[in-house]
Amino acid sequence: MHITVKNLVNLEKNIQSKINNLNYNDYNPKIIAVSKTFKIDHINPLIEYGHIHFGENKVQEALEKWNDIKVNNNRVRLHMIGKLQTNKVKFAVKLFDFIHSLDSEKLAKKISDEQKKINKRLKLFIQINIGSEDQKSGISSKNVYDFANFCKELDLDILGTMCIPPDDNNQNLYFSNMQKINSDLGYKELSMGMSNDYLNAIEFKSSFLRIGSKIFGART
Repeated sequence: MHITVKNLVNLEKNIQSKINNLNYNDYNPKIIAVSKTFKIDHINPLIEYGHIHFGENKVQEALEKWNDIKVNNNRVRLHMIGKLQTNKVKFAVKLFDFIHSLDSEKLAKKISDEQKKINKRLKLFIQINIGSEDQKSGISSKNVYDFANFCKELDLDILGTMCIPPDDNNQNLYFSNMQKINSDLGYKELSMGMSNDYLNAIEFKSSFLRIGSKIFGART
């Protein structure tokens, strides 16, 4: 068994154990294997194992790695989890199935336009800057309600919200705030939790856990 598959199996066990401890019935979060910077020989064993959800940060890297795979395997679902520049949207819309980093009206409009051109409807998450950090992307939590309405007017398929919380040991506070905002907006899905805090995210019923190093190992 390839090391990445072994790691994924261990991860699935940890997640199930946490869910059992919380007595969360009918809760089944999906793992996005974040394969950025890793070559296809690390990814193929996971695809062969039957894993479906993969995440990339950069459009160009994703195009080089995933174009052929997506043509030959229609079960694979590709998630854009990094910042998306508007000049890359037309390529992203063709390749990706989900975008987790919707963070501006300009980007929303561009995605809407490009989707119509090829008659494809992506599943989207609004990124919230939940820690109000200057260096991070995302809509502020107070502006997200207006932004959600803007996306509705564009007829975008918004599944829920996404965050990358500050690394200050207050993850539960940020995840709790996200859960409340998401519920207030009437969304069903939450994209939060990474290798360092996925167990915290499970407590707040995150739907998608974006996990890289716990599966692929440390990045060089």
